[in-house]
Order: sequence, then structure tokens, then C-alpha cells
Amino acid sequence: MAPAPKKTVAKKIAKKTTAKAAKKAPARRSPKKVEPPKPTLVLLVRHGRTPTTGKVLPGRAPGLHLGDEGIAQANKAAERIAGLGEGKVAAVYASPMERTKETAAPIAKATGNRVRTKKGLIEADFGQWTGRKLTDLNKLPEWSQVQRYPSGFRFPGGESFAEMQTRMVGAIHELVAEHPGETIVATSHADTIKAAVAHAMGTHLDLFQRIVVGPCSITAILYTTSGPVVLGVNSMGDDLSALVPS
Repeated sequence: MAPAPKKTVAKKIAKKTTAKAAKKAPARRSPKKVEPPKPTLVLLVRHGRTPTTGKVLPGRAPGLHLGDEGIAQANKAAERIAGLGEGKVAAVYASPMERTKETAAPIAKATGNRVRTKKGLIEADFGQWTGRKLTDLNKLPEWSQVQRYPSGFRFPGGESFAEMQTRMVGAIHELVAEHPGETIVATSHADTIKAAVAHAMGTHLDLFQRIVVGPCSITAILYTTSGPVVLGVNSMGDDLSALVPS
């Protein structure tokens, strides 16, 4: 019998090789669907009342502590937040100032946490205005700009409102990234919280003075991948468990 043509032999070898390769090749797997981070609920708590609240611009001056009323306010805030349920709050953060850490302390105790300091939550740097009486400051021509055009104002020798907002919002976003799907508490200051609320609502910084954030009030913002949802601002005594997106 005549030998098979070389082309026919080559085809047979190629078929066998292909069949072996098909057996050895692993089955293709469809790529896993990456789930987006779960929403994080941030409870922003302004510090309790101090002896200078409403009288002086304390800024970052050290040594300012809560007064008796402020201590009572902090304990009440702790009671309200603990009412969310055991183990519900994953972490409690505070600005480095004494008054915010003292406000955070009973909240941390009531929720089974420790107080963690977060530098980005600190009060605005008021520069040369630090420690001055508000009655004196509101007589200055610059005070009108502070109230009506804060986005263009910088405290003499200190921080601008725009820098303060960027820093505060950045700190919150860092905390959200660390606590996906959890509830956290961050104790801070009036202007920083107001600036965070304005950013979350898409409100221009020049309008943030229209927001009220009283001593030891609780502001709740839910941070989702599609944007923040403001659930409550300046809450003083209502049931926090009712704070859910509509």
C-alpha cells in the first residue's frame, strides 16, 4: 500500500494536538461581579456647650472644656445614639480639641467604643481672630463677608472657609472608606459640620451660614456610591432610629 500523503498525516497530527489542548485548557470563568461598598451612616455631633459658646471665637486655642450644661448635653447625646442598638455604632471619632473629645467620651462608653482622634475634624483655624469676642468681631467690615461671601474669605493669618470645607469633607470620606456599611460617630464643630452638610446637599458654601448646628446636636448623613443623603440636621431630641432614606 502506498504511504499516506504528507498533508493528510499533518492534518491528523494537528487534530490530535488540538483535541489534547482542548482537554487541558481550563473552562473560562465569567468575571466576578464587584459589589459597590455598602452605604455608611455618619453621625456628626457638635461638641457640647462651653463657658465661651456664643461669646468668643475659641478656634484651636487649647484648654477649653465643656461646662456643666455641655456635659449634660453630651450624656444626652450618648443616650440617644446608644438607642440605635447594641453594637450598632462601629467607631467614635473626635476632633483633637478637648471639648470634642469630652463630648465623644460618653458616646464611646455608651456604644462600647473608644474615642479615636481624627485631625481632619478639627475646628477652623481662625488665625488672628482666635479668642476674640464675637461682639467685637461683628463690628468689623469683614464680618459681612464672613456671613455673605464666606467662600472668598480667609481668616487673617489662618484658614479659608474653602480650605476648611475641603479638609472636613476629605476627613469624612476617609472615615467612610474605612467603615463601609457601618454607622460611625464624628464629633466636631459648628462651622465644620455646616460646611459638610452644605457639601452633601450640593449647596454653595456662600449659603452655609443659613444652616444651624447647635451644641450637641446630631446631624446624620448617609454616604452612598451614588452620593450622600442628608437624613437629618441639627437633631436635638428625636428618635435616631427613624432616620432612614425615603
